[in-house]
Amino acid sequence: MLRPILVACALALSACGQAATTEPPAVAPPRHTPAAAPLVSAPDLCPMPDSGFECELQRRIKAVQEYAETRPGSVGIVLRDRESGAMWRNGNAGDLTWTASTIKLAIAVNLLERHRAGKIRLSNEDRRLMTAMLHSSDADATDTLWRRYGGTTFNASFANYGMTELVAQKGYSATFPYWGFEKCTTNDLDRLINHVLDTVPAEDRAYLVGQMREVGPEQQWGVWGPDSGAKNGWAEEDSGWVVNSVGFVGPAERYTLAIMNDLKGQGGYDEGRATSTEITRLLFR
Repeated sequence: MLRPILVACALALSACGQAATTEPPAVAPPRHTPAAAPLVSAPDLCPMPDSGFECELQRRIKAVQEYAETRPGSVGIVLRDRESGAMWRNGNAGDLTWTASTIKLAIAVNLLERHRAGKIRLSNEDRRLMTAMLHSSDADATDTLWRRYGGTTFNASFANYGMTELVAQKGYSATFPYWGFEKCTTNDLDRLINHVLDTVPAEDRAYLVGQMREVGPEQQWGVWGPDSGAKNGWAEEDSGWVVNSVGFVGPAERYTLAIMNDLKGQGGYDEGRATSTEITRLLFR
């Protein structure tokens, strides 16, 4: 009788062991799982994804847009990357604005062009006047060159340098056209500086670039700065102060920047100078 009982107990213990080692049923997943943290959208990372500019510069351009809207008057801006071909202009880039002394860069281009073609012969005195005109924005030197080499001839050529919207202003002086009373757009200044860098013969280009890099203290603001060059213009016109800056920034003059600030009586020279300098800083410094 003992053997059957032991066998039965052994079978019972075996069954208990199997029950103890059986895996528990799988726990059903929760009906709702926590949402993943939202990713930063591409427009936030690169606010102008179709512009052709690198992402960091896109963010800087956006900062410039916001800053310009807070400044006195209206501000026209055109930025160009000569290496990639990308270009950005703001909504005021097509506004006709007094050129002030930025037109002196176009005058120098014309004098060099006519000299190279044998149409005029620039003397040492002429070249001294050109340097004064570019280095310290000397108005008397510009007047002398304008009279000596024919103001009408200058104006007839400016469109060839990209200044297709430039208009000489009548009724402001006995001489017409006169370099001191001209209006153009920021787009015109953008095309002018790119004509200088891309089309002007190498020797003349080197002269102009060198002059723009080494301007006097009167013009050491706006686009001018480390690894940069500029031709600036400022004047108090009938509509108020106008403060402009056009030039290049970076190795091999990679970027060009044109800024025209028509303050429209809402500020003066100091505000205009601060605006163009800060725009350049936001973009490049």
